[in-house]
Amino acid sequence: MAEGEEVHRQAQETLARVEEEVVVTDVPQAEKASTTTAEKVPPPVPETEEPTKPKPIKEEPEEGAADAEVSKSGDNINDEKSIPLSGSFKEESTRVSDLPEAEKKALEELKQLIQEALNKHEFTTLPSPPPPPPPKEDQEKPEALEEKDKNPVEEKPSQVVADEETANPESETVAEPEKIAEPAKEGETVEVTETVVVTEVIEEKVAAEVVDDDGAKTVEAIKETIVSVSSLVPQEPTPTTSEATKEAEEKAAPSLEAEAVEKDAKVETLASLLAEEVSIWGVPLLADERSDVILLKFLRARDFKVKDAFTMIKNTVRWRKEFGIDELVEQELGSDLEKVAFMHGFDKEGHPVCYNVYGEFQNKELYQKAFSDEEKRLRFLRWRIQFLERSIRKLDFKPGGISTLVQVNDLKNSPGPNKWELRQATKQALQLLQDNYPEFVAKQVFINVPWWYLAVNRMISPFLTQRTKSKFVFAGPSKSAETLLRYITAEQVPVKYGGLSKDGEFGTTDAATEVTVRPAAKHTVEFPVTESCLLTWEVRVVGWDVSYGAEFVPSSEESYTVIIQKARKVASSEEPVVCNSFKIGEPGKVVLTIDNATSKKKKLLYRLKTKASSD
Repeated sequence: MAEGEEVHRQAQETLARVEEEVVVTDVPQAEKASTTTAEKVPPPVPETEEPTKPKPIKEEPEEGAADAEVSKSGDNINDEKSIPLSGSFKEESTRVSDLPEAEKKALEELKQLIQEALNKHEFTTLPSPPPPPPPKEDQEKPEALEEKDKNPVEEKPSQVVADEETANPESETVAEPEKIAEPAKEGETVEVTETVVVTEVIEEKVAAEVVDDDGAKTVEAIKETIVSVSSLVPQEPTPTTSEATKEAEEKAAPSLEAEAVEKDAKVETLASLLAEEVSIWGVPLLADERSDVILLKFLRARDFKVKDAFTMIKNTVRWRKEFGIDELVEQELGSDLEKVAFMHGFDKEGHPVCYNVYGEFQNKELYQKAFSDEEKRLRFLRWRIQFLERSIRKLDFKPGGISTLVQVNDLKNSPGPNKWELRQATKQALQLLQDNYPEFVAKQVFINVPWWYLAVNRMISPFLTQRTKSKFVFAGPSKSAETLLRYITAEQVPVKYGGLSKDGEFGTTDAATEVTVRPAAKHTVEFPVTESCLLTWEVRVVGWDVSYGAEFVPSSEESYTVIIQKARKVASSEEPVVCNSFKIGEPGKVVLTIDNATSKKKKLLYRLKTKASSD
């Protein structure tokens, strides 16, 4: 989906630069063209080639959002060149059993990351920013207080000792045991005794003060000493108790392990019960097998790089919440743009088909209403996202189901590259589609492509991967109907695009037959009838410019042939579909004749139905 709009946007921008620089025909070398494009129009980064690490909400463009098939003239569809990484032009399987082992492993790893994120509510809760670091003043205050508390403690012992030493200058001398043991006179005995007592008191006080002032360090030292001493104390061996304890521990080990495992299981169960529920496109993540189909889209968009895919999913979930997708789907935004994009029918493989009609913007009133200012462009963007969301929710996300769309881009009367407002709106929508809608387009078909678009596409093509180009189809005005009928049956293609689908007698369930009429040849179609009825048929030749006639030929030789439609040449500008009916009262056949006098092949489409006649 995104690739189609990307190619359209790049083509317009490139042509705008070409017109300004007047160098369309002055690019003889391929290198010059690619250099100009590379400088001014950065090509989309293919999802299969070196995807960069995604950033929140803004990631590298991924191809899966809009891949399509390339055909230079609409004929080269089955190009069998090798595809890097994908290995096939066919749409990848959505069944897990069909995946290679490496992709299965990546899917399991992604599911594990998502489960962990759901348990932690990471999808809907934005991560809180880290708290600011505290100011330096707050950090310095506790340290200053600690220093102030320590300073008095460190000064106190020295002051006490100094005072005591000043008051008792003999304390150091008296402390020596030799002096105390010497004989003394009677008058000196009491003095010596008092000195000794005073000395002991001083020592006790000093010791007490030191213990108090040392604080925790002294206590820790004592504890360490006690521990080290106690560890060195030999214990009497008790072999009987040790053996019994060992046996008991061995017996208890298995039960402890079982309890731990059971505890972990309970924790995981509780976490899963408390996990948040997240849904994308109506599919709850990890709830059932449909979730695997969703996850595979993100993995393929990031070349099965698990962390990149996980980041993309988280960003998508958050963007959907911020943009209000669930509320947007239910809103009524008016019907002004219903002809710009619409869903109609299915292709031959069952994919729903979306038609984007760029020519509608030639209507100046509609163009101004959609793009004249930023507010209107935002409204257009919301309408485009709403249209896409409603279309996606009709898809089948079961494994093996149809979970992609086919895009048909009608460039007839498309506004030229000078429409700046349209280019801006397209660019903005493209970015959102690339970031949040991966792998939703199976094929991109461009019809009524003007000459300048094809010329610019040749300049852009070298920047696209083979996988992307394999899903693009380009067809000019003369080949558009034929190209569509290659992928979509006639009853599913709108009349304006060369099919038979319109309001009237027939519906999309009434199958049509396609026949190729050779150049310069006649072709007849017969409808046998065996009973009375009312026969109705529709016939169309794509491009007409042939003669058409119809008649009823009865089975009985006695009856006459009845001319229903006289042969006449039908011009290409006339009514595209001819509808006739004829009431038949006898067995016979209705014969249609197509006379192609031109030198080109013609595509004939027809279908019929009968109603019982009461007459």
